[in-house]
Amino acid sequence: MVLLVLGVALWWAAHFFKRFAPGPRASLGGRGKGLVALALAVSILLMIFGYRMADGAAFWGRHPATVGINNLMILVALYLTTPGPKKGALLYRMRHPMLTGFLLWAVAHLLVNGDVPSFVLFGGLGIWAVAEMIVINRAEPDWTPPARGTIVKDIMFAAISVILLVVIGLIHTWLGYPAFG
Repeated sequence: MVLLVLGVALWWAAHFFKRFAPGPRASLGGRGKGLVALALAVSILLMIFGYRMADGAAFWGRHPATVGINNLMILVALYLTTPGPKKGALLYRMRHPMLTGFLLWAVAHLLVNGDVPSFVLFGGLGIWAVAEMIVINRAEPDWTPPARGTIVKDIMFAAISVILLVVIGLIHTWLGYPAFG
């Protein structure tokens, strides 16, 4: 469980480094981007290995209904993390589509994984997404939405999201986590 907690903590630290320590981050210059990317890669590895090794009490598990709801939530989350909301006509006024999609992804995973390691991983990342939105809104209160795009872009990115859902579901199944029930 220690690796998992360290991975989530490093994810938070790497993302908030620029906001909470702007001086040290600015002093790193262009190297800073590389260091943050490296920290994020290490955090993902720690989370993967930590989650696979972690053990903890289970409070609920998969159910056919929750699997279906999970897949629908993941599909919406995938769409929100594409450029669709900013380039389309439906959600272009949404301020944080990617972070909202990330939060939806975390909640969807908690719906079908009710054990302590999942609370740490998906709960920790979901709370990070909310905290990130709050920090951004406070740092940049004046926000102007992008220009309205076309519905064709919405349809295109929705189709891409469906394809991604199938591919990700097949990869999950291959890894031993059947995503489609």
